[in-house]
Amino acid sequence: MSKIFKNYPEIMDELEDVKKIMKKSIRSSEKYFDEAISPMIDNGGKLLRPGFLILSGKFGSYEKDRFNNLAAVIELLHMATLVHDDIIDESNLRRNTESIQSKYGKEYAVYTGDYLFSQCLIMLSEYDYDKESLKNISKVISKICLGEIKQFNFRYATDMNFRKYVRIASGKTAALFSLSLYVGAKESKCEESITKTFAKIGYNIGMAFQIIDDLLDYKGDNKSLGKEAQRDLIKGYYTLPLIFAINKDKNNDIRRILNSDILDDNDIEKILELVNKYEGVKKARNVAKKYTFRAYDNIEKLPDCKWKNVIKEIAKGLLERKY
Repeated sequence: MSKIFKNYPEIMDELEDVKKIMKKSIRSSEKYFDEAISPMIDNGGKLLRPGFLILSGKFGSYEKDRFNNLAAVIELLHMATLVHDDIIDESNLRRNTESIQSKYGKEYAVYTGDYLFSQCLIMLSEYDYDKESLKNISKVISKICLGEIKQFNFRYATDMNFRKYVRIASGKTAALFSLSLYVGAKESKCEESITKTFAKIGYNIGMAFQIIDDLLDYKGDNKSLGKEAQRDLIKGYYTLPLIFAINKDKNNDIRRILNSDILDDNDIEKILELVNKYEGVKKARNVAKKYTFRAYDNIEKLPDCKWKNVIKEIAKGLLERKY
């Protein structure tokens, strides 16, 4: 279970229910799906998106079963994108276990991601959710796909810049965080101004989360990250720490290495040294702080209740995380 919510037993209990709903939803006559997907659920992940949905829901009229089902949908949607990501990136590790594409092959992984998407649609039909919620869920799926295509189009681009990076991160990561908090507030019938504030909070937390994720790729290892370190760099996805370092490297040493036909371990090590030399990680962390402080400002606009402080504490914890 996620370390993020360990100090909030009420949320932890509901997230356990969410996991049970997810496990129930993947059962079918084909035993493979349970065998392949259950480890991803059991090994957890941070469960941030369903957790945020539950939290924003508590600002209004909250119905536990209805919200936990919707939270499970959001997490299964996230998992589906991860399964497909691992195919494209040829990743061998996901949540500290062998990825589906590595263990079962790309064909099975494609069908697994599709199956998870289909289960999301079935689960959304089980309750009378607001049409705006359903519309926004559909829009975010589209945004995620467009974000992935943008990212793929910018592979190995040494002219990658901050603006392009934000477009990708906002479409991929921030959109789903924003959706989670928005939908929770919408379904609990919060006022429109509060619902929109939650969407802004989610966007800013999502952007900060992605930037921290990217800088940890330059600082962490496989075990702490739960996935392969430096995978983005190897596959040609140049993220914010590297972008900042490239822009400060007037000798073009980083570009020369990146333009090599194949990056070996020595090349990777040299790039990590140069990113550190040009303070790429430090600058990226400062940008993550700016997004987090924007989230704090938005959180202050929420009605006063105990959950308001919880959201702020979690945003702070995400900025300081090492995993």
